[in-house]
Amino acid sequence: MTGSARLDRRGFLGRTALLGGLALTSGLVSACTRTQAGSGAPEDDGALLARLRKQGFVRVGFAGEAPYGFQDGADPAGEGPTLHREVFAALGVRELRPTLTEFGALIPGLLADRFDVVSAGMSITPERCAKVIFSEPEFVSPTALMVRKGNPKGLSDLASCAAKGVTVGVLTAAVEASFAKAAGVPDGSVKTLAKQQDGLDALLAGRIDAFALTAISLRWLARTNRDAAVEVTEAFVPVVDGVRQLGAGGAVFRPGATGLRDAFDKELLKITGSPDRFVDLLGRYGFTAREVPPRTLRTADLCAA
Repeated sequence: MTGSARLDRRGFLGRTALLGGLALTSGLVSACTRTQAGSGAPEDDGALLARLRKQGFVRVGFAGEAPYGFQDGADPAGEGPTLHREVFAALGVRELRPTLTEFGALIPGLLADRFDVVSAGMSITPERCAKVIFSEPEFVSPTALMVRKGNPKGLSDLASCAAKGVTVGVLTAAVEASFAKAAGVPDGSVKTLAKQQDGLDALLAGRIDAFALTAISLRWLARTNRDAAVEVTEAFVPVVDGVRQLGAGGAVFRPGATGLRDAFDKELLKITGSPDRFVDLLGRYGFTAREVPPRTLRTADLCAA
């Protein structure tokens, strides 16, 4: 896909999560689809949205990763839940019933019918498209670096990290590790961290020189740690094997739920097609007009990349 991009925030499932997912889904060919009451026939796809409207709620899975989806008191907040609440309300489904789970358990949980949609800003990749179906892109986000205040190492992207021999922090199971490797950062100079706050803490403690993540995530982390002596670099687009790695996230549905996905997409495009409305909904979480997905960026292309 020329000039376009494939990305993944938490792009490749870690080995443990993947093995767990395979164990969970190995017997789900018949279990991952609801059946019509009183019969063994799979629930008709058109009946799925009708059932959600009738019951008045949709079950959503999210992973506690700000600003994409996280717990705010008793309610889910962030990009995914906020956007999905708006879309499903337009579809006649007024309530989101959330399930908080580990990021690596979202797809297995969806396939196991623990929820109807994943509301976690999950990135669209061919690996995931082989298991589930995605909405059209909800947002895009390039990569950035969090560095100490004043940027003492003069870092601008991962190539500069490699050139200056610094240590880069990345999240467990996140694709930034592969971005760093592609940019020439040695494996020994990449430190894996469990969560976003760990990255900021490691940076302040001098254990790493830069923390690589999506620009949206790092801006949110800086915003929620206003007194921390850190800053976020200008966003950049990593390149791996000549392909620009621009992030694109979407809602996730079970295979076969194409009717629900298609209805979702019609309402979603009314929001992503209006930058003002997009920012009005998601600006509180650090999303700007720069994160509005271009009309030319399509899920079918991202799945085939």
